Amino acid sequence: MSDRSPNRDQAERWNSDSGKAWVEMQALLDQVLEPFERLVVETAFPGEGGQVLDIGCGAGATTLAMARRLGPGGHCLGLDISRPLIAAARARAATDGLANATFVEGDAQTAALDRGRYDAIQSRFGVMFFDDPVAAFANIRRGARPGAVLSFVAWRSPAENEFMTAAARAAAPLLPPAPPPDPNAPGQFAFADRSRVGAILQASGWTAVDLRRTDVACQIEERRLMDFATRLGPVGQALRQVDAPTGERVVAALRPVLGRFVTDGVARFNAACWLAMARN
Repeated sequence: MSDRSPNRDQAERWNSDSGKAWVEMQALLDQVLEPFERLVVETAFPGEGGQVLDIGCGAGATTLAMARRLGPGGHCLGLDISRPLIAAARARAATDGLANATFVEGDAQTAALDRGRYDAIQSRFGVMFFDDPVAAFANIRRGARPGAVLSFVAWRSPAENEFMTAAARAAAPLLPPAPPPDPNAPGQFAFADRSRVGAILQASGWTAVDLRRTDVACQIEERRLMDFATRLGPVGQALRQVDAPTGERVVAALRPVLGRFVTDGVARFNAACWLAMARN
């Protein structure tokens, strides 16, 4: 593969503190997002011996899960823009002895994928960050065999994901003013609009597009809740840029807001997503 990515902002973010934070929080993130791992692998699985591409693979959990299902005759390639996450994924594959899971640092919007190689394309929350999503999905499709399945999960709207936005809402009054977010800009909720996602997939040449409202019950142990809220996402990013007193005020404001989700030592919340499927 060769790669000349236009997604410079995302490359800078995921190759700096945000990428490092995800590596450090890998075990917790895999635990929280495990239901989506099962969902994506189940819907994308092409059968034993298949070839699968995992877009935005992060630290490799979904790639490794698919490689196990494919068996030694199959192969899953994980692709991610983050060097720290790819390094973590490679280390995990070596530890697990999975030779049929490999990882490449690159941008799916521009990477020179092997044409017509893959029986399936999968992604767990890895496709909402492209500057030009039509170009990205067209490029991804070039790597797919005729009839190959595309399966990914993406967040629905912030309003439908109360827990995922609670920390940012609580922290906002204590942080420097920020411009209103562009709902279509690359980011966590860029695929909230069902009609927009469908139009992107159709414009990039995918057919049989099917977007299903999917709600998944998730949970985090209370003892890890503040780590999750203060080290990841927009609040984690903001806290790395403010002074210590501001950071302390933000953390204090988060505790009662997030505590509303806790029962018997566990924070429980609904994750409102799209399960998107299409064919090449």
